[in-house]
Amino acid sequence: MTVNNDNVDKDKLLELFLRIGLDERTARNTVANNKVTANLSAVIHEAGVLDGCHRAVGNLLYSVATKYPANALIHRPILLDYITSNKVKTPAQLEAAFSFFSAAGSEIKLNEFESACGVGVEVSVEEIEKTVNEVFEERKNEILEQRYRTNVGDLFGHVRKKHPWADPKIVKQFIDSKLFELLGERTVADNEKIAKKKKEKPAKDKLAATVAPKQPPTEEDLNPYLIFPQPEDNYKVHTEVFFSNGTILRCCNTRELLEKHLKATGGRVLTRFPPEPNGYLHIGHAKAMFVDFGLAKERGGGCYLRYDDTNPEAEKKEYIDHIEEIVKWMGWEPFKITYASDYFQELYELAVELIRRGHAYVDHQTPDEIKEYREKKMNSPWRDRPIAESLKLFDEMKKGLIEEGKATLRMKQDMQSDNFNMYDLIAYRIKFTPHPHAGDKWCIYPSYDYAHCTVDSLENITHSLCTLEFETRRASYYWLLHALDLYQPYVWEYSRLNVSNNVLSKRKLNRLVTEKWVDGWDDPRLLTLAGLRRKGVTSTAINAFVRGMGITRSDCSLIRFDRLEYHIREELNRTAARAMVVLQPLKVVITNFENGSILDLDAKKWPEAQEDEASAFYKVPFSNIVYIEQSDFRLKDSKDYYGLAPGKSVLLRYAYPIKCTDVILADDKETVLEIRAEYDASKKSKPKGVLHWVAQPSPGVNPLNVEVRLFDKLFLSENPAELDDWLADLNPHSKVVIPSAYAVPELRNAVDGDTFQFERLGYFTVDIDSTPEKLVFNRTVTLRDSYKSSCFSW
Repeated sequence: MTVNNDNVDKDKLLELFLRIGLDERTARNTVANNKVTANLSAVIHEAGVLDGCHRAVGNLLYSVATKYPANALIHRPILLDYITSNKVKTPAQLEAAFSFFSAAGSEIKLNEFESACGVGVEVSVEEIEKTVNEVFEERKNEILEQRYRTNVGDLFGHVRKKHPWADPKIVKQFIDSKLFELLGERTVADNEKIAKKKKEKPAKDKLAATVAPKQPPTEEDLNPYLIFPQPEDNYKVHTEVFFSNGTILRCCNTRELLEKHLKATGGRVLTRFPPEPNGYLHIGHAKAMFVDFGLAKERGGGCYLRYDDTNPEAEKKEYIDHIEEIVKWMGWEPFKITYASDYFQELYELAVELIRRGHAYVDHQTPDEIKEYREKKMNSPWRDRPIAESLKLFDEMKKGLIEEGKATLRMKQDMQSDNFNMYDLIAYRIKFTPHPHAGDKWCIYPSYDYAHCTVDSLENITHSLCTLEFETRRASYYWLLHALDLYQPYVWEYSRLNVSNNVLSKRKLNRLVTEKWVDGWDDPRLLTLAGLRRKGVTSTAINAFVRGMGITRSDCSLIRFDRLEYHIREELNRTAARAMVVLQPLKVVITNFENGSILDLDAKKWPEAQEDEASAFYKVPFSNIVYIEQSDFRLKDSKDYYGLAPGKSVLLRYAYPIKCTDVILADDKETVLEIRAEYDASKKSKPKGVLHWVAQPSPGVNPLNVEVRLFDKLFLSENPAELDDWLADLNPHSKVVIPSAYAVPELRNAVDGDTFQFERLGYFTVDIDSTPEKLVFNRTVTLRDSYKSSCFSW
C-alpha cells in the first residue's frame, strides 16, 4: 500500500484506522505522523484486518505499531496471529509478549512464549472477587484513613501480583464496588485538594550541613558504551524497509552469515572512523572518534581509520596526512589504516553482481533530469533495460569508452517510496580524474551510498556508527547488503555535535579558508581540531567535553561555546604554569627605590606551591621602573574600584605595596604618560587591590617584548549556519593583535605549544609564528571570571 501525503490517501487511511476501532482523535493524529502511519498500515495488512476488527483487537494492533521492539520484528507475524485469534487479548499480555520477544533470538519456542504471556489462562470472576476482598482486608485501616485519596494503582498492583492475566475491567469493577462499600458516597472533603506544606528554609549558618550529598554517577555515566550490543547478538532485525507496493523487508543476518563473521573477527568488536579526506577534521569529528575508537577500546576490539576516498576531485594528500596525524594527537590508535579505494576491485565486482541480479541499471539521464524525475517520483526511461545491456554498458564505462556525464549506474530501489534515499541512488559515475591513492587505474568511481555499506561489510565491521542525518539512509544501507547477500553490521545513529558561534559544515569551513576570511585551516578561531590545537586546547580537554555530551540521539543539541571553554579551563588550571604579562603597558616610576638597583623576587608558577618547592617558583626582577596595565589606573577613584589612582595604594603581586604620588599627563591633560609612586619596603600597608606587573630587567632595558593575539568567538550569532548571509555575521573583533606586550624574563625560553596562565588575563599558548627574536602568544581562553573589570583583588 502506498502512503502518500495527499488528501485522498489521508482520507482512506483515516477510514482504515477508524474501521479497526481507533477513536477519531487517535486516528487523525496517526495520519499526521508518517512513521506511525506506515507502521500501523503494515501491521493492519499483516494481521489481515483490512475490513475492520473489534476495538479491543484494534487497540492492541495500534500498540504493536507504536511500541513493538525493533530488534524483534522478525516475530511480529506470530504475535499478530495471536492477537487476531484472541489468544493475546489484554494489554498486560501484550507487554509480556514485547518483553519476551526483546530477549528472544531468531528462533522461539511457542510453548515458552504462551507461558510467558498467559495464553489460555482464564481467571474466573470468583477468583478476582476473592483476591480483591483479601487486598482490602489487608489495607483496610490505610484505606479508611486516606478514603478516596487511596492510590487505586497500588490496589491494582496487589491484585495483579496474584492474577497477572485477570481482566483489568473486571478488577476495576470490584475495586470500585469495594471502595463504595467501605467508604460510602464521596463527601465534599474527599474532593478538596490537600494544601502542600511549605518546606522550611534552613538557617543560613546551617546551609552547609543540609546540602544534599552528591549522587554517585550512573553506570551509563561511567561507561557510555553500555548501550551497544555485543557482536554475537547481531542476528536480530536491524530495521524495516517499507516498499510502496506494501511489502516490507526485515533486514537481519542469517545464522550462517553471522557465524562466518564471528569466525573472521574472533568475536571482537570492530568499528571504523571513516572521514572523507576533503578538508581538516573539526570538533564534530572528535565526537565521532570518541564513539568509534572509544567503543572499540572499551570492548577490547579495534577501530579502522578508513579514508572515504570515493571522490577524487575533492581529496588531497594534504588532508590524508592531516587526518592520520590529528587522530593520533587526539589519543587514538587505529587498528588498521585503510581506504575505500583499497576495495575498488571488489566494489566493481559486486556492482556487476548487482546488475546480474536485476537490482541495478545503467542510466543516461543528466543530473538535472535525475533531480526532476526524483521530485516527481518517476522512473528513469532506462530503468527496465535488459540486464545484458546494462552489463555491457557498465563494462564500457569502466574501460573509458563513455564520456563523463553520459552514464551512471543506478540501484533499482523504489521510486515511489516515502524515503527519498530509496529513489534509485547512484552507485557509480564516470570521472576522468586521477585518484590521490589509487592513481589513474579507474575512471569510474563508486558513490558514498554504494561504497559505505559494502566496505563496512567487507571489513566485517560490527558496529557502524554515524550521526542522525544519515538515519534516512539506513533503508538504502540495508537494502543493498540484503540484495547482495552480504553480512549486515549493526547501525546506530547519534546526535551531531553543534557548537554555538561557529560553523562545522565542511563546505562553509572550506569557504572561510579559501576566501581568506580566516588564516587557514588551523586558524585558532575555527573549531577545526588543528585550530583548537594551535589555540592551545588539549586533546584531553576536547575528549572530556565530548564525553560530557554523552552518546545520545537527542537532535536538538546546539552546545554553548562556554561549555567547551569550561573543560579547557578545568584542564589548564591544573597544567598551565603562571606568569605575568602586561598587554597595554603604563610606565610607573618608583621614586624611593634606588635607580639601577634590581631585586630578584620569587613568583609562584603554581598557586598551591609550598615555600620549600624551589621548582615551583621563578624569579621576577623588581626595579624602580615597572609597568602595569593602562586599565589598572584611573584619574578618579571610586569605592568599588581596586586599581591605582592618585593618592591610592595597591599591592604589586609578589612584590610591594605602591602609592601613586604624581601623574604625568600629555598636552591634552587626559592621556596618562607616566605615573610616579613610592613603594612600602616594610609591607606594613595592606591595600585591597592587587595588580600584575612587569619591571625593567636592568637599567634602561625594556622588558621582554611579545606579541599577543586575543581570539574571541568567530560569529556574533549563536547559530550562524541558519542565516542566509552567514558571512555577514562574522565577528569583526574575533582576532585582536597586540604587537608589543611586556612579559617577565621567565617566558624568554618558551617554545611552540607551551601554555601559561597570564595572571588575571587568561590562558595563553606559544604560536608557531614565534621566532627567536619575538614570541607570539595565542589566547586559549579567558579566566573563569574573564578580565572584564579594570582590576580586582585576589
